[in-house]
Amino acid sequence: MAGFNQLFVPGPTNVPESVRQAMNMPMEDMRAPDYPTFTRGLFTDLMKVFRNETGRAFIFPSSGTGAWESAITNTLSPGDRVLMSRFGQFSHLWVDMAERFGLDVDVVDVEWGTGVPVEIYAERLAADKEHRIKAVFVTHNETATGVTSDVGAVRAALNAAKHPALLFVDGVSSVGSIDFRQEEWGVDCAVSGSQKGFMLPPGLGFLSVSQKALNAAKTAKFSRCYFSFEDQIRANDTGYFPYTPAVQLLRGLRAALDLIQEEGLDNIFERHHRLATGVRKAVDAWGLRVCAKEAKWNSDTVSAIVVPEGIDSADIVRRAYNGYQTSLGVGLNKVAGKVFRIGHLGWVNEVMMCGAISAAEMSLRDCGVKVQPGSGVGAALEHYRLSAQPAVAKAA
Repeated sequence: MAGFNQLFVPGPTNVPESVRQAMNMPMEDMRAPDYPTFTRGLFTDLMKVFRNETGRAFIFPSSGTGAWESAITNTLSPGDRVLMSRFGQFSHLWVDMAERFGLDVDVVDVEWGTGVPVEIYAERLAADKEHRIKAVFVTHNETATGVTSDVGAVRAALNAAKHPALLFVDGVSSVGSIDFRQEEWGVDCAVSGSQKGFMLPPGLGFLSVSQKALNAAKTAKFSRCYFSFEDQIRANDTGYFPYTPAVQLLRGLRAALDLIQEEGLDNIFERHHRLATGVRKAVDAWGLRVCAKEAKWNSDTVSAIVVPEGIDSADIVRRAYNGYQTSLGVGLNKVAGKVFRIGHLGWVNEVMMCGAISAAEMSLRDCGVKVQPGSGVGAALEHYRLSAQPAVAKAA
């Protein structure tokens, strides 16, 4: 078939050409004498994306799941009590990992389509006078349902209770795309991965930690090896890694960090909000709704769109792929068959998003959903036209 396949899943995301070209290089010696002149800048600039000023960042040859594991095993001990919430596939997987490691998990189950229950967290932290809770976990952006939670509010709850628990944040589909402030919010372990806002192929797990987390690692009792802070620090301080790094991905990371610095984080956040709003306007115009139960939960990196009763959302995803060369995200776990997802994060712009909306609209109609032809596309493109051109918006 002619033309490119279009990628609008919420990860892996589109890779910019400059990043792809940076990885298209002969293999290099990761122990060369001059390699530290390259790697040290990566750690410094990666911390800037997390807005971490006093801790340090680790780069693992893994997915974000590896960084999850590193955060747990380096700072906690078997049997430690942790406070978590479950409201989507990825928050569920994090709970599952904590339970497998033998942590005492106090899990709060809330409705899918909502996010971290800050009020319940606040109550449990205030009631924990003996400070048995050693860590509080927040899935910042739940990719399965298109929900973003308030990390700053969780920090405020910890502070109000004068609670010393560590604060862990899964920022795999948020860091580098939507507002995240590790230092300001007192986040001790922030996890992300290469294949979303960092605009790279999968294969790098990022973990940005506070000084408090580094101190906790000195007394934590879990065994660790591959994901050890100690091993990483010892090697990273010399500009190297404790084992063979993903050298070509690191070259891509350099190019991606350059793009992020060039655009500026605040501009990136504004762009993602503008693109996400256009998708949500399209959904409204179709007469459908997103999975997020209230506007306060809306994610600016992915929209999970609820299909009408009697429609299988997987059919829409298949139709988009087979008929229109466009990859949309399927529904996962509890929302399988009930939602399809449009990813609007990373290296995307207004015209690209109009393509995703067009493919989704045609697929909806092909699968029997009664939407007005051009309604979603028209609503989105008018939003993009006006929001990208203040002068035009003012004149209109």
